Order: sequence, then structure tokens, then C-alpha cells
Amino acid sequence: MAQRARRWRGTAAAVTAAGLITAGAVTPGAAAAEEPRIDLKVLVVDNGDSPVRAVTAQLRSTGVPYTTIDLNDTGRPKITESFLSDTVNGGPRAKYQGVVLPNESPFGAGSAEQTALETYERTYGIPRVDAYTWAHPEVGLDYTSEGGWAGTLDGREASVTAAGKAGWFGYLDGAFRFEDNSAAVQESYGYVARPRAGFTSYVDIPVPGGSGRGSLVGEYAHDGRRELVVTFAYNSNQQQFRLLARGIVEWLTQGVHLGQTRNSFAVHVDDVFAPDSRWDTERNCTPGDFDCAGGDGEGTTPIRMTADDAAYAAQWQSEHGFTMDMVYNAGSGEEWKTEHGGTDALADRLLADKAQYRWVNHTYTHPFLGCVQDTSTVPWSCAKNTDGSTKYMSRAEIAAQIRDNHDWAVNKGLPVDRAELVTGEHSGLRTLPQQPDDNPNLAGALADTGVRWIASDNSREPEQRAVGNALTVPRHPMNVYYNVGTAAEMADEYNWVYTSRADGGSGVCADNPTSTCLDEPLDPATGYAGHIVPQEARTALGHVLAGDPRPHYAHQSNLAEDRLLYPVMEKVLDDYRALFADNTPLENPRHSAIGTEVQRRAAWQSALANNRVTAYRIGDTVTVTAPSGTQIPVTAPEGTKKQLLLSTTDFGTPYAGSRSAWTTPAALQSALTLKLP
Repeated sequence: MAQRARRWRGTAAAVTAAGLITAGAVTPGAAAAEEPRIDLKVLVVDNGDSPVRAVTAQLRSTGVPYTTIDLNDTGRPKITESFLSDTVNGGPRAKYQGVVLPNESPFGAGSAEQTALETYERTYGIPRVDAYTWAHPEVGLDYTSEGGWAGTLDGREASVTAAGKAGWFGYLDGAFRFEDNSAAVQESYGYVARPRAGFTSYVDIPVPGGSGRGSLVGEYAHDGRRELVVTFAYNSNQQQFRLLARGIVEWLTQGVHLGQTRNSFAVHVDDVFAPDSRWDTERNCTPGDFDCAGGDGEGTTPIRMTADDAAYAAQWQSEHGFTMDMVYNAGSGEEWKTEHGGTDALADRLLADKAQYRWVNHTYTHPFLGCVQDTSTVPWSCAKNTDGSTKYMSRAEIAAQIRDNHDWAVNKGLPVDRAELVTGEHSGLRTLPQQPDDNPNLAGALADTGVRWIASDNSREPEQRAVGNALTVPRHPMNVYYNVGTAAEMADEYNWVYTSRADGGSGVCADNPTSTCLDEPLDPATGYAGHIVPQEARTALGHVLAGDPRPHYAHQSNLAEDRLLYPVMEKVLDDYRALFADNTPLENPRHSAIGTEVQRRAAWQSALANNRVTAYRIGDTVTVTAPSGTQIPVTAPEGTKKQLLLSTTDFGTPYAGSRSAWTTPAALQSALTLKLP
């Protein structure tokens, strides 16, 4: 931590010297000895290629404001001295704290725009990212013909260098591997080259077929300017970029910027206490479902956790340092208990370990809370009243389902939050195509029962929205099905969904333009562990690395029998901990905290889009103004203080080698003021 802070202070001094003493090119009319104001905004020059788009996506997800210049727009503004800088209150102002370019010279070497940009960088000490370029002396690297290499990086292991770990990439543990998802596709091409004088490599790999190591990411200091040079191609979804994205933004902003990002992973386990139906491998459907012809569910064995499964869940959590959210249906559990002699060993075990979990209301008996379903046809439709209007579950019935489940939990001493709710199948919310609108009785029932955070399905509604006074919390569905208890059942249903009709599948994968069919069906004995687990874990880890706070959800059936959910969660946790340093822990927030985070992000993006945020640094002081009541996300170095009316206090909390927080101006102040170390 101290090493990072010392590094930042040295950088700040260099910026001041470059802007005020050595360059002598401050804005006309500015006092030569005056500290410049540097606005906390990034300039992005976009040529449409995926690397610069990936960096832009990281800026947005972090909450860093930026202005984009589209090189493909003939009417775009020109890069000039006045576009980049001016004066405010008689003092010099740099309008951008960092610059992102598609390569080192998108305007052409020696052109008026390129010259204006380089002069600006030199004058104010502004860092620049070259999102993707080739290895050559103009970016501080030898040609690849001089002991380097160029080619496909798929599957190769890269390492963060000592300089990278001591600096902006110190949140990574050290080594990571480039993705290689398909042997038939070139996923990442790159140039591996030896650094020249003035170049500090942050990420490198052994030179393939040669000797020594060559850089893939590094800083080139020259001519009074600094460039972060990236010599491999990438897009925003690739894991190698996701791992490096935080460091790229921190280097670009020198660790002082609006916005923050923390990696988190939460897993909701739905239907706790209730049984789940079982997939029929002969009929290729789930008996008991209205669309499973000839199967009424009678005689089939439902999937339900046992007391041993519950004991294993508690032990697993303790061993892995992770807490699951138990999304429970108490009434379904009581029905099971009545039907099985008045005892329920599962409930007894879960209640004995109740403090080890978080608990979320899932309604008492898991009914469909939307329109009354008419299942006389496939697909089902909404039943109608005599006047032709849609028939809905009533407000009183919905409220009773929520209230009864909550009251049961309180009586059992469960640590449950009344404000949190997950409805069965996310029902009550609009369900396309049958129910295009929310149940009009839902919002009132949520208000009656104190619900403020209601879960939605991220695959259908990825954006948070209001339902009366409540807000949705979009959840990622995990591809571990609710109606399977064994690995063989999971592989069988997966094959039905993801193989072509010619291979015995449903062909849905071929009919759906967003899906892809398997080359061949999975082996029922090995398909789950060999194919589904790594693929699902990669998807979930991708959400984590993108800074997506939304929770994932599976079902209690996945903790029963073959306990299918654990291998997926274990791989996510193990892979994360192998990639990241101890200063960047994987956070595990609850339902309401996730909803609050999503809400704050949306409000922040709205404030930025409406130009209602002003933020700048003058020397060691950062000043931010935003609409009253707006939570402001800020990231700053260790040692940063928040200015109070008559004193200061430590700013934020530590994460990834910096300090960050959502915050507001101190009491009796109209602006947030931070004092940098």
C-alpha cells in the first residue's frame, strides 16, 4: 500500500513540473506559475475497433466520465488547443485527465491534430493509452524481428512483471492465461517485443520459440509524455482484457478518478424447503408441467434436499468462505412436513444453522403471482374475466403470500429482511408474451408488506426499474437446471436444448439466433463435469470480472443428490482467488445491497449524461459537485482525506490498492472535497 502511495506522489510532482515549469506551453493568458485545473474526465478517440471500445466500456462501467470523438464521423470536432484546454477564472484548465487512442498516431504523425494532442499531453502531464498497436521503436519497442514474435496468443500464459505488481496492476496475483475457447478460431493476436530505453513492461510472456521475455503491456516515457502501449488485440468480453481493465483505467487516471468498481459474487438458492420437479429423460420434459404431454407428475420422485445436504451446505460455506442466500418457501415446507408424518429433518437442520445463511422471502407456497394462468392450451394464456379483461391474482392474495412467509421466518428466528423479495418464477412482473404488463395488484401488495427490492430475471429485464415504490434487482440465471438432481439428468436436458434435431435434440439451439448448437451430444457420464461446469463457471466469472453486481440464481435441487451447484461455485471462487491478490477480495453482498448498488450506478450515469457533475483536481485537492443527494463514486490513493467543515477524515475503504467509496459532500458543504496524499 505504501509503495503505491509513494508512486502516486512522484507522478503528481512530475505532472506539476511538466505543466508549470518545463513545458512553458500553458494556455495563453494563464499565469505561468499557477497550478492548472485538471478536469476528471477522459477523452476517447474512437475508430470503431474493439480494443478502444473495450476500454470505453470499462470507463463507463467504472463510472468515469468521458467524451468520445468518432473518427468515422466527418462532422466531428477537430482536436485543437482550444478543444483540449482553456482558462477558468483566469487560471489554466486541462479539460481531460487522460486520453485513449486506438493506436499511437490515429491522426497521422506530424498532423495538426496529432501535434495539438501531443503538445497538450506534454504541457499538462496527461497520460495516454494506445489501445492496440504493433511493436516498433516509435512506441518504445524493438521490432518483433529483433528477438520478438508475432502470432496467436490463445492459451499462452502471461505474467504481471515486478514493475506491474508494484504499480497499477498490483491487484493481480501474477500470472494469467489467454483464453482459448475454440481451436478453430484465432481469439487474440499479439506482438511480443523487447523494450527499449524509456519503456517499462507491466505484462509480458516468454518469447515463443525464442529467448527472454517480451512485453504485451507497458509504459513508454519519452519526449515529456507517457503512453501505455498495448500490443495485443482484444474485446470487452475476453477474460485477459477483463483482468487488465482495472489497471488500464488506474494508470490512465493515475489513481484519481470518479467512479469505482469492486468484484462481487452472490448466489441465490431458490425454492428452499420446497421440492422441485424432475426432468423425464424419456419424454424430454418435466412431468407435472402443463406442457409435458402424458405426464402429470404422479409417481415421479421430486428433488428435495435432505438433512445431510443441509449439513454439507453449511460445512461447504465455512470451508470456502462464502455465504449463499437461501430463498425460501416456508409454506411448501410445511406442506411437505404434513405429508411426511409431521417431521422434516431438512428444515430442522437448516434452522439449526440459520445464522450461517442469508434468507430471502420467496412467498409462502410459490404460486404464480401474475395473471391467472389458463393451461388448457400450450403455450398457456392469461384467463379472462367476463368483460374480456385479464384476470389477475388479487392484491390481498399476493400480500398474504409475502406476509405469511415473512412471519414464519420471524417466528423461527431467521435473519430475514422484510424489504427483500423473490417471487416464484419472478411472477407478478410482466411475462412475455402472455403477460406484457405487471400484475396491476403487485405494486400495492409490495407497499403493503414493506418490500423495496424485488428480483427480476436479468435475461429478460436486465435494467433496474420501479414497481410502485419498489425497485427490481435483476438476477443472472445459472445454466444449472432447477429440474435435475444428477449429472446424467443435467447432461440429458442440456443435450435436448443444445443439440440439433439431427443429433436427437429439440433443435431450439438452431432456431434461436442467439444460441449455438453443440457439435455433438455430451456424454451423460462426463458431460456435466467436462463441459457444462467450466462453461457455466466461465460465464459467471465473466460477470464478476466485468464488475457486474447482479446476483446469480440456482435452486435447492442443485444442492441435493449429486450437488451440482458446488463444482460451479468452487471453480468461480478458485479461479478468482488464483488470479487476484489478497488486496482485491471477492465481495459477497446481499439482495438489498445489490439493489442499492445498481440504483446508485443508474443515478450516477444519469447525472453524467445530463452534464450535472463537475469534478477537477488542482494540485492535491479534488473538488466534485453533483445534484443534491447524489451518491458520488470516487477512487483515490491510500492516504486520501475527506475535508469536513473544520477537520478531515479518512476517505473510503481500501480495495485493489486504492481507496474508494460512494460518498456525498460533508455537512454544511455544497461540494465534495478530497485532499490527496
